[in-house]
This record gives sequence, structure tokens and C-alpha cells, in this order.
Amino acid sequence: MTAIRFLMAWALAFLSAAACAANYPTKPIRIIVPYQAGQGTDVASRYIADQLGKSLGQAVVVENKAGAGGNIGAAEAARAPADGYTFVMGTNGTHVLNQFLYPSMPYDSEKDFEPVALVSTFPMVILANAGVPYGSLAEFLAEAKAHPDTVAVALPSTTARLVLELLQQQSGTQLRAVPYKGSGTSMTDLIGGQVLVGIDTASAARPFVANGRLKALAVTSRRESALLPGARSVAASGLGDFEVLAWNGLYAPRGTPAAIVQRINAELVKILAQPDAQRRLLELGHEAAGGTPEQLAAFAAAERRKWGPLVKGVGLKID
Repeated sequence: MTAIRFLMAWALAFLSAAACAANYPTKPIRIIVPYQAGQGTDVASRYIADQLGKSLGQAVVVENKAGAGGNIGAAEAARAPADGYTFVMGTNGTHVLNQFLYPSMPYDSEKDFEPVALVSTFPMVILANAGVPYGSLAEFLAEAKAHPDTVAVALPSTTARLVLELLQQQSGTQLRAVPYKGSGTSMTDLIGGQVLVGIDTASAARPFVANGRLKALAVTSRRESALLPGARSVAASGLGDFEVLAWNGLYAPRGTPAAIVQRINAELVKILAQPDAQRRLLELGHEAAGGTPEQLAAFAAAERRKWGPLVKGVGLKID
């Protein structure tokens, strides 16, 4: 009798979830962006929310919950009801790097979320002041090898620092890290010649490369990026397996019905395949991605395997 009651309860719960998914959505959906308004992830998320709202026939609103490198907003999403009405735009920070950088975390990036889809990627770029004598990454690395630990590199983010560490590791060079609080000040110093080399996002660098004030020595994607046409990849410059991508991926709280996850995934993939959407995301500094929930989970797991040992090896920590 107990077994029959259990089976009946399970069947009722399954039918209730199926009915809920079939009628979904019946009210506005929110996407938590764990960063400030106006930041790169935010502007792309607002575009995606607008497009999703049109395809779902229901409002999709963005809520900014910034702080602690994205941990505050991601934690709120992890605690939200798993009913398909709250999502978070996760990043390589919130869903990969932070677990290695912070001494304690308010959520588990692997266990507390359902992956939905990889939304976009964007490479970092190794930049140089327009007046430097070297015009390629190979020439820059030759200079760095000739003068170990004297060539300064401006680093406005943790991801930039990781690019530097990986570059040193794979090229056998010793570079001098110069930390900055953000792209604005590092770009000003690069253009002014206070520091001659820097690492930043391709979207932040693009206008200064376009007007000739900075040189793009190499992008960190495996191939050329549409964000900086003509800039060679680090891999093509002699470091064959080098790749660093920043990325955005949509996640739902753990336990969100699979039918809802699949519905949002299908709508997102459709949007990201549209030429107009790809064009608009490029304008916002992102390359459209896509794929299944399983592919996002596998991608994030591979990123953790790649970056965990490096972060621990160089002793990077955020208090």
C-alpha cells in the first residue's frame, strides 16, 4: 500500500509539472545579472531578454544584483524557486573562476544550477601602445625573453591576470604584472605610454585598435575573432593549444522542470542562430554561441579542469 501511495504521489507530481510546463510561461520571467547595469554581460542580457520576451509572449526582465565578483546575484538565483521564472546569466567568473578565487562560496556552481545554454563568448586581446617597435606577439615575446621580468603588462581583471599566467607558462617568459581596477584606467595608461602592453577584452579594445591608438598583438580565442578582424590568435602565433574565452551562459535554479529548461533552450538557440541577433551581439562585444544544456555543462566542467590548477598554482585569491 505504501508503494502504491508513493507511485500515485509521484505520478501526480509528474503530471502537475508537465501541465505547468505546457502552459509556461504565465507570468513575467526574470534574468538576474550578477553585475552592474551597463557592463558587458548586462547589455547582452538585456538584448537577449527582449528577444526571449517576444518569442515567449511574456515579459522577460533583467535584475542587476552586483557584488562579490558576481557571487551575490548568482547566490540569489540559486536560492530562488525552481519554477522556471528565475534565471541567472552566469559567466566564466560566477560558474568557474570564483570557486577557486574566494575562500568560501554562497553557492555551488555545479550542484545548485540547471544549465540552459551557452549564450555568447568573447576573447581577450593582448594589446600594445601604437608606438612600440614590435607588431606581433612573437616579436613581443622575443623582447620579453631578452629582458626577463622587466616588460610590464596592464591587467584590469582577474581574467586578464589568468591570460598573463597562461602566456608565461606556455611561452617560457617572465612578465611584470601591473594590476588596474578597470579597463578605463588601464586603457588611458596604455594610450599615454605609461605602460606599453596590456590585456583586456576584445570589445573594450576594439575602438582604440580601430582608431590606431593601440595595436592588437593577438586574440586569445583559438581562431580569429569577428570582434577584431585581422588580429591573429595566440595559437596561430606559435602557442598551438592556447585559448582563453570569457563567456555568458544562462542557468536556472537546480530542480527547474526539464521541460521548461528545454523550452528556454530551444527559444534561445533559435534567437542566437538569427543573423540579426548575431550582428547585434557583435556590436555589443559578444560572439553568439548556442548548444544544448548538456554542452554547457560539459564546457563549464572543462573550464574548471583547465583553470583550477592554474589559479591554485599561482596562489591567486580574493579576500
